[in-house]
Amino acid sequence: MDQERQEFMMEAVRLAERNVTSGNGGPFGAVIVKDGRIIATGVNEVTKKADPTAHAEVQAIREACRVLGTFQLTDCELYTSCEPCPMCFGAIYWARPKAVYYAGTKQEAAAVSFDDHFIYEELDRPPEARKLPMVRLTPEGYHAPFDAWRESTKKVEY
Repeated sequence: MDQERQEFMMEAVRLAERNVTSGNGGPFGAVIVKDGRIIATGVNEVTKKADPTAHAEVQAIREACRVLGTFQLTDCELYTSCEPCPMCFGAIYWARPKAVYYAGTKQEAAAVSFDDHFIYEELDRPPEARKLPMVRLTPEGYHAPFDAWRESTKKVEY
């Protein structure tokens, strides 16, 4: 099994390197594996797609969910060329894979200008103390969507 994991990780690393050398985006690649085979891949396409959420892990999660027809990847493993950023970390937890394997660290990413440390710092601050203004507005009826969810008989729990 260890050799198989190494091969899946090498594929994520190859995707990342190819992404850079082709000029398509940043040095990040990801693969999602189910039952010993790759079912989805993703690379960083933030600049190519003009989409700040088009990180390798998110791209791979979107593709795996499309392939499997589900929003949860509970029987899958994710292999990524680098430790996930805060956004991808959240997306991965929401997707619920059974394991995540990574190669590079967030410190190694920071050394080549992909530093997310400020986001971790911002998460620890109360909303009113963050650098990006986050102001709570509570118009009349703002709670209606939550009430509707609680009462819904058509919801799919996740």
